[in-house]
Amino acid sequence: MRPEVKAELIAVGSVDMEPSLSGRTTIPTAGPGAGKLAFFFSSGGNRVRLGINPASPLKGKKENGELVIIKDGREIARGIIEEELIHCPEQAFITMCEKCIFDCKFCPVPKLQGKVKTMDEMLAMIEKSHATGRMHAISITSGVEISPEKEVDRAEELIRRLREKYTVPIGVSVYPTHDSTRRLKDAGADELKYNVETLDREIFSKVCPGGGLEDVLAGLREGVEIFGRNKVCSNFIIGLGETDESAMKGIEELVSMGVVPILRAASPHPLRKGEVFIERPSAERLMRLTRFLREKLDKYGLRADTFRTMCLPCTGCDLNPHSDLE
Repeated sequence: MRPEVKAELIAVGSVDMEPSLSGRTTIPTAGPGAGKLAFFFSSGGNRVRLGINPASPLKGKKENGELVIIKDGREIARGIIEEELIHCPEQAFITMCEKCIFDCKFCPVPKLQGKVKTMDEMLAMIEKSHATGRMHAISITSGVEISPEKEVDRAEELIRRLREKYTVPIGVSVYPTHDSTRRLKDAGADELKYNVETLDREIFSKVCPGGGLEDVLAGLREGVEIFGRNKVCSNFIIGLGETDESAMKGIEELVSMGVVPILRAASPHPLRKGEVFIERPSAERLMRLTRFLREKLDKYGLRADTFRTMCLPCTGCDLNPHSDLE
């Protein structure tokens, strides 16, 4: 699958097809895509996650055991549907808490008010994934039920208990606290993700009224010091009203710190209708910004294709500037 085709699939984000064709689909419980039916499509070694939507301009059909994606009567991609382990292929990607006290306007999680998993439930899920022989990594993320400190406490305990039993890499993404980075590293985490969401300060103040961008940036700087280069990443949403100039400035700010940005296409959710401006980026914009990101990563000696946990090796929701671009 050429990067331009993957960019087009991400830009649309969905396909019109019979849900039964996708096999065992799941509904994600974290992030802007929470609550939407989706599956993983793989073609030529590249992967993309797509929702199922009867209003999508892309059509999907099965042909000779493969899924064929059609636009305007023309085939644009052909491949297979990958089975998820937990949340994505080959990883046990656990969302500890599906609730959040913060009210980021692009995210449906505070509205959905989902489940808070117990330690025993999470350990059992991971053991079941390990038993398949397909678990190559463990990733941990979370909303915020009571406070960021409580989520760090739970993440630290979970990582320590997992480290007693499993040797696969462990990645963790929580809201940073004053001591979270050192504690998560000492517990046994290999990779770290603190999400900036956007580095346009004016937009951040509107869409993340309860968040502290400078605290997240401080956590990322400390993350690079403690975890090392090519071990720290951050979600960077594209489509919240930022200009390309603003996005590029933010990309360079992160990369110059030693952080690898993940350019995530903004996704409107019906539960947030009227609360936030979202314009899903075009394929051309995604390609333009990903090429810029690739240039900056190369300039600062960083790689997006050496991570072993969380979003960068999955590549389902984003263009990876090293493994997806030619």
